[in-house]
Amino acid sequence: MRVFITGAAGFIGTETTRELIAHGHQVVGLARSDANAELLKTLGAEVHRGSLQDLDSLKSGAKDADGVIHLAFIHDFSKFAENGQIDKRAIEAMGDVLEGTNKPFIVTSGTGLIAPNVVITEEMRRDASPHVPRVSEQAGLAYAKRGVRAMAVRLPQVHGADGKAGLITYLVEGARQQRAAAYVGDGSARWAAAHRLDVAPLYRLVLEKGVADGIYHAVGEEGVPMRQIVEVIGRALNVPVVSIKQEEAGDYYGPLAMFAGLDMPASSALTQKWLGWKPTKIGLIADIGQPGYFAS
Repeated sequence: MRVFITGAAGFIGTETTRELIAHGHQVVGLARSDANAELLKTLGAEVHRGSLQDLDSLKSGAKDADGVIHLAFIHDFSKFAENGQIDKRAIEAMGDVLEGTNKPFIVTSGTGLIAPNVVITEEMRRDASPHVPRVSEQAGLAYAKRGVRAMAVRLPQVHGADGKAGLITYLVEGARQQRAAAYVGDGSARWAAAHRLDVAPLYRLVLEKGVADGIYHAVGEEGVPMRQIVEVIGRALNVPVVSIKQEEAGDYYGPLAMFAGLDMPASSALTQKWLGWKPTKIGLIADIGQPGYFAS
């Protein structure tokens, strides 16, 4: 299958590209820079120049493909609403050219901010909310009614090399700036997690076996307590670990305050049953706790 991937040179995209090529697929990766283009070439992918804001490039990439995986997103939470709209327009540009083709179209969402204080499952739908500017899931799945095999993969905190681990990466930067690693309250809030080497095979399986309007969870661990995560950050940076009140989260976390103290566990039991996917890689705490993980 000829697969067009946005974000193909990114943290998860590089492994997804490798996974697809290893299983006989041809990857066409969107590249907005020379560095990304060169990386894609070394992976064995074809390069398609463009960006999320170049809608013509997205349309041509999607039109010429047998399937599309949308991984790219502008992760600047100070402009979350603006970037959410850029993402929505990008999805609609690709979805429009796929209409009526029954081709697979995978968009990427998150396991958080769906329902409070419950373990999120694949059967729970995300409602439109002005407090959650990213609407990739709703925008993408709408094409399931328009003759597209549209599906969504929800990501937790994805870790695995390069010092990255989803929102945790931003917590590390905040701890460096604040010279303290902080959790809200007693730190019992849980965040789901997965290793990127487990996530990449799931994207392939969804591409090959997923059903229209399906939601799949790339979750390896249902919920890691926030206090454990912050304690690892504190040790890695050699800064004190402190508890803060919810009303102090805005000052400490900045644009990430909407996630502070939120209990965001999620299950992948149905995904594993439906697709035969089984996460096997190292867990979050063991991984990010390795010496030098957050050295850069």
